[in-house]
Amino acid sequence: MRLVIVISGPVGVGKSSFCDQLRELFGAERVSTSSWMVEHLGIARERGELQAAGDRLDRETGGAWVAKAVAEKASSMADNAILLVDSARIAAQVEKLRERFGDRVFHVHLHANDELLERRYLGRDPKLKEFATYAEVRENGTEAAIDGLAAIADLVLDADHADARTLAVSAMAFRSEAVPQPQPLVDVIIGGQYGSEGKGNICAHLANRYGVLMRIGGPNAGHLVKDPPYKYVQLPSGTGTNKQAAILIGAGSTLWLPQLMLEIIEQGLTPDRLSIDSQAMVIDDEDRGIESGALTSIASTKQGVGMATARKIVNRGDKPVFGPPVKLARDVPQLAKFVRDVRAELDRHLAAGTPVLLEGTQGTLLSIHHGFWPSVTSRETSSAGCLSDAGIAPARVRRVILVLRTYPIRVGGPSGWMGREIEMEVVADRSGIPIDEFNRVEKGTISGNKRRMAEFDWAQLRRSALLNGATDIAVTFADYLGIDNRAATSFEELNDDTRIFIERVERVAGAPVTLVSKEFALDGVLEKGFERD
Repeated sequence: MRLVIVISGPVGVGKSSFCDQLRELFGAERVSTSSWMVEHLGIARERGELQAAGDRLDRETGGAWVAKAVAEKASSMADNAILLVDSARIAAQVEKLRERFGDRVFHVHLHANDELLERRYLGRDPKLKEFATYAEVRENGTEAAIDGLAAIADLVLDADHADARTLAVSAMAFRSEAVPQPQPLVDVIIGGQYGSEGKGNICAHLANRYGVLMRIGGPNAGHLVKDPPYKYVQLPSGTGTNKQAAILIGAGSTLWLPQLMLEIIEQGLTPDRLSIDSQAMVIDDEDRGIESGALTSIASTKQGVGMATARKIVNRGDKPVFGPPVKLARDVPQLAKFVRDVRAELDRHLAAGTPVLLEGTQGTLLSIHHGFWPSVTSRETSSAGCLSDAGIAPARVRRVILVLRTYPIRVGGPSGWMGREIEMEVVADRSGIPIDEFNRVEKGTISGNKRRMAEFDWAQLRRSALLNGATDIAVTFADYLGIDNRAATSFEELNDDTRIFIERVERVAGAPVTLVSKEFALDGVLEKGFERD
């Protein structure tokens, strides 16, 4: 045995979860003091009897019985084993362990404020609560003196706002133990223009290659998917394609509850599969009402996302500056079973080697900071902004897939500059696609308004590729460069104009075109070199 980890801390601080992570990540073996008492004292495995027996042994042995239990366990363990004592109740137990095992003992004390501890205790199953109030717990027996163990601990960890996995890894790194380092396993899909580039269908096409599908943004962008047919507004676009993937909604998201609950029900999501970050912002009816009258001049989709985001920023004091008080996902009872720390979920999946697909919303040129203000959206839409909203470090990114339409579009109305506009009739004539199909397809997924269309902008391609750090390009609406592309089964079968277009995109972007969407169909996406890693 090379290490004895001794845990201490008050009721409700998360000792059991902390120990579970030490066992999972580092192979620590738990020393069950209750099992030792049952075996050596012949008592029943009943909470009250075990508590009384422990108190008696502490008095009779001066706390040395715990060290004896550890020594018996260690006798059958390998020399490099890690043993785990959950938990020390009095200082004498720690002192006797140190006397017997010296510097192999590592004492970690977990601390949290009383308000949080009381909330956790009151939220427990009534069968597990010995007292009606947390104050009674703290006044009872050895629990009253448990905070004093912090003074003799090798490390005190604040558990108020840290998940068990982070606490466990932090403790072992503090001790100079080797800790797991997540690999770059995150692929980000970003729109390179003004939105509606066809990101959703690309996401659905790729979904089965990932164990985690993640979405940020809000209900002002809808993503259409062909397999199976669905319009995703709040959930990742591959939710129905890969029914085994974990589904995450990040803290930077804005939630319109009627739409979110509809998608959860229609996709049959359970708490085992869906995680919503506790700090995701909830849109209020008033947010939508304000936008319906105030943002007509920029052709907003008026879903309340901007107003909700503004309230999250300015209503941080005791009294709201405007509109209703902020409501986060953690404040919504019907979401309670789905709400958890999404950052912790991400860490867990990345540490396990699970690939993650992060789906951005809208397009780079609608960025609040880097788009053409004021005709922009209310958030940062670049890869950096999406990573920030999701809580993912740039070092975890493997790919940034930039999605580009052959003819960019913007929502109809006064939605802002987009270069050399072109009538859809002209594109219909060039491509051979009937104009009726354009009129049916080229409508806003959320607004329903007829779209504006423009010639491809090469300078904006370069700008978006550099801003996002694109590693891959996905070209969509290849059939707009010729209806004959719909029959292609490989890049080589695309028509000459399209292959020339792809070569030019690669040169200007400085990244390969690895995906081409030739039409909105089950087999509509072609690949070339995407699986190079």
